[in-house]
Amino acid sequence: MSFTLPLGAQAPDFTLPATDGKSYSLKDFGGQILVIVFSCNHCPYVIGNEDRMIQFDNDYSPKGVDFVAINSNSKNTYADDSFEDMVLRVQDKGFNFKYLHDESQEVALAYGALRTPHFYVFDAERKLRYTGRMDDNPRNPGLETTHELRDAIEDLLAGREVAVPLTNPIGCNVKWDGKERHWMPADACDLVLPVR
Repeated sequence: MSFTLPLGAQAPDFTLPATDGKSYSLKDFGGQILVIVFSCNHCPYVIGNEDRMIQFDNDYSPKGVDFVAINSNSKNTYADDSFEDMVLRVQDKGFNFKYLHDESQEVALAYGALRTPHFYVFDAERKLRYTGRMDDNPRNPGLETTHELRDAIEDLLAGREVAVPLTNPIGCNVKWDGKERHWMPADACDLVLPVR
């Protein structure tokens, strides 16, 4: 069985606290499309992607696309990923999307998050239609040459099948509690991409 949630699977439910002091569950996001990204505070790939995530939400929230970030990294493995630092990150960057904390890491395991950032796109029935990266160069803004996340959203909004539904996320591995910083579960590996 694949570690990462397979295409077509139902979004696992969750209830997680957010930096705004409230808690959110899957049902609290009612858009016709839901994008969940596993993110964090410290990863240079996330930091390079943050302005693109803010712009993405600006562009697509008026079109019925909800966007939410989840930090599942252990503060015991990387102290900068604490909830307190999440609150500061939101204030510093002015996130326009919800930023949730998965302290138990149960949500990261349910979704099979491999890296930060790792994006998941769900349709109105909350079936997984795309998973992987936002584009091919998250660390260096302006140097990306592909836009797979946006392409997937445009396909879904137009009622089409997603042309490229699966890509490998690019970034740091999730920081698992009690493990060294580069550890990944034995069954977590790169996604098996379809032959084209």
